[in-house]
Amino acid sequence: MGRIRVLFRTASSPARLLALLPALLMALPAHADEVMVAVAANFTAPMKKIASEFERTSGHRTVLAFGATGKLFAQIVNGAPFEVLLAADQRVPEQLEKDGLALGGSRFTYATGRLALWSAQANRVDGQGDVLSKGVFGHLALANPKTAPYGAAAIEVMKKLGLLPTLQARLVQGENVAQTYQFAASGNVELAFVALSQIWKDGKLSDGSAWIVPASMYPPVRQDAVLLNGGRHNAAAGALLAYLKGDTARAIIKSYGYAL
Repeated sequence: MGRIRVLFRTASSPARLLALLPALLMALPAHADEVMVAVAANFTAPMKKIASEFERTSGHRTVLAFGATGKLFAQIVNGAPFEVLLAADQRVPEQLEKDGLALGGSRFTYATGRLALWSAQANRVDGQGDVLSKGVFGHLALANPKTAPYGAAAIEVMKKLGLLPTLQARLVQGENVAQTYQFAASGNVELAFVALSQIWKDGKLSDGSAWIVPASMYPPVRQDAVLLNGGRHNAAAGALLAYLKGDTARAIIKSYGYAL
């Protein structure tokens, strides 16, 4: 509004003021709305950054809730007032469409996640993941494979390596991949399967040591976004989904290690 007051004072006559009004109205942001977004835990850091840029440029507000995709699905089914879902898989958004809880045709893949074996300790994890077979650790954390796609991916990796039976007794489950990361970051466990986005920023490992698991060792973690029924008539919800497809959001997503 400060800018508008300055422009009004420069108008030397009512006629000039009327001539300026169309330009003034175009300069104003569209009516600001608020959108409630359910976000998979692995996408916490990039989504906070994306939301900040989205709010700055659009004038809309975002309310973000983070959690395991399976838990978010249960909340939506039970009436949680979310308007957009950014899931960690494709299955849940597709199911919401089938159940009539999301707008058909609104679903798209916003990122493809990558799995990493990580330790907060430098040089603890080698570049090939041999630390798993050597067994020189006490506990290994992973997200609940029943509700978190990254946990399910971790199980597939251990199966492919033939190590799941021997590692079973050492496994510690987190409710979601964010909690799993905290287990390792705090030192409560030596190793954890996490989303690469949690330990990767601007093209490099942020701290500790890690094995970036080859994508061939687990099913692709394609992460879909979908417009939920509650957001059908919310301009902010539609604007956010469009923003996720734009260059600014895609650059942020890529900087956290996701594939596009």
